[in-house]
Amino acid sequence: MQSGLKPNAVIAIRVSTTRQGTDGDSPEAQREQLLRYAETHNINVKEQFVFLESGSKEEQPMQQAINYCKDPKNDIQFFIIKSIDRFTRGGGSPYDQLKLQLERLNVTLVDIYGVISSQKVNTLEHLGVEYGWSKYSPSQKTEYLEAERAKDELRDILSRMIGAEVRYTRLGYWMRQAPYGFISEKIETRNGKRTVLRPHPKEAPLIRKLFEMRSQGIYTDGEICDQLNALGFKTRIRYKRSKHDRTRIISKTGGNPLTPKSLWKIIRHPIYAGVNVEKWTEGKPIKCAFDGLVSIEQFNRANKGKLAIIEKGDELELATKESERVVVNAGVRSPDFPYKRFVGCSECGRPLLGSASRGKNGKYYPAYHCSNHGHYFRVPKDELEATVAEFIGLIKPSQKQITMLTDAVLAEWEKRQQHTKKILESYDERIVGLKAELRHTLQSMKSLTSATAIKYMEEDLMHIETQIKQLESDKKAVAGADISKVERIVARVKYFLENMDKLMLKQIDPIKKAQFFGVLFNQIPRYSEISSGTPTILPLDLRFKATKKTQESLESLMVTSRRIELRLPG
Repeated sequence: MQSGLKPNAVIAIRVSTTRQGTDGDSPEAQREQLLRYAETHNINVKEQFVFLESGSKEEQPMQQAINYCKDPKNDIQFFIIKSIDRFTRGGGSPYDQLKLQLERLNVTLVDIYGVISSQKVNTLEHLGVEYGWSKYSPSQKTEYLEAERAKDELRDILSRMIGAEVRYTRLGYWMRQAPYGFISEKIETRNGKRTVLRPHPKEAPLIRKLFEMRSQGIYTDGEICDQLNALGFKTRIRYKRSKHDRTRIISKTGGNPLTPKSLWKIIRHPIYAGVNVEKWTEGKPIKCAFDGLVSIEQFNRANKGKLAIIEKGDELELATKESERVVVNAGVRSPDFPYKRFVGCSECGRPLLGSASRGKNGKYYPAYHCSNHGHYFRVPKDELEATVAEFIGLIKPSQKQITMLTDAVLAEWEKRQQHTKKILESYDERIVGLKAELRHTLQSMKSLTSATAIKYMEEDLMHIETQIKQLESDKKAVAGADISKVERIVARVKYFLENMDKLMLKQIDPIKKAQFFGVLFNQIPRYSEISSGTPTILPLDLRFKATKKTQESLESLMVTSRRIELRLPG
């Protein structure tokens, strides 16, 4: 104990949230009350603890302050709190466990309201005998009731708050942190002042660009990531706070470029189409009271059938498509069965697989077959490939369609050139910003005298210079596009369309032949459709050469008119 016979104490301050710590019962207000109490009672405050987290957790925040009291070197006699609900909101059991630890350390728990009494009564004192069970605190029952009241109060507060948030979420408002691409905004509504999402001025255009590129179907996920990163995509920076002191930042995350994994998280989030699906909506899609960044149609196209929002009048439905179980190496094309996964089953439409079964005589019979065990469908390999070859021989686009497609290629090229121009402007902006940062860092170094600080500044300079060199290199690569490329592409497209049947039938590589065949369709054609000559061809209104075999089927041939989607190199 210190000189002057003043006992030592710790004061423990707790608020449930960081917002409460600044707007409500702030740590400063509690500290002022506790210090005044210690001064009035002639107590020396040796340590102060501040906790900005809920006292209802299984691991109580006050445990850290109690652990400080366990060290004999600290010589603590009192543990001062404002009230029992600031000590814990876990109820009577956690309160009893925490207080018991202090009693074993001979540390007295004190609250400034006087609910906790330090008086001890021995029921056998008149006989001069004392047992552990005969000694008790008269205020113990009151303390337990206060602890349980604090727990009940917490439950009532959370029930009102969370219940209201669930209700407003189901009405289409937003109650959580704004996702990437949005900012939160409070507006006046018929339900009072409620929170909605608005487009973020810098992030929203990147999200719209992501969905646009994805829905076009001409870019890989890696290409989309590269282009958006070139436009300056960076994930939001988030700060990790201390477990026991929410005001202290211990690390930060984020500021990362877009990756295919994070791209998929964005693509599959219905909030970007103005639809909310979560626990509070019971897993049902709810139309939000604000607009999304993209339309539902574009959201569905970007997800390519794996996830779709279906509008049924005023109701919405979220449909998911489970990925098919891979029976063989899907990424490996076998020249023995080149059309597997390019032709569908006549019964269910699932992509056909290829294998060779051995007969009783030991001979192998190669065939294409369906992987659906609910029915049997099998076509001999030679028969299917002959049918496909006959179908290819019937295709002949008209000169009008050839002109239309070459015009579409030129239009797409011009669109990409405009996009490239925006990327180059983005590179210029980032390079100018880094050079300004470089000059600022150099200016700051002139006033430094610490060798350590100068060392870190030099590392920052090297890092900035490396970034500038990388951006200039990337910019040079993007700017190196040659107009002669589009001329070569148009010439190749025109030549391929004029000689489609010959080029495909005379293709030596069976895998390439099958890939050319797959380009003709928006979705995998069924074998029965190919056999009868009635599959839905790609956006071109292709006409068939009339032959005796197809003369009858020409009358029933239906070709759907759709928008042109081009797959160009690069």
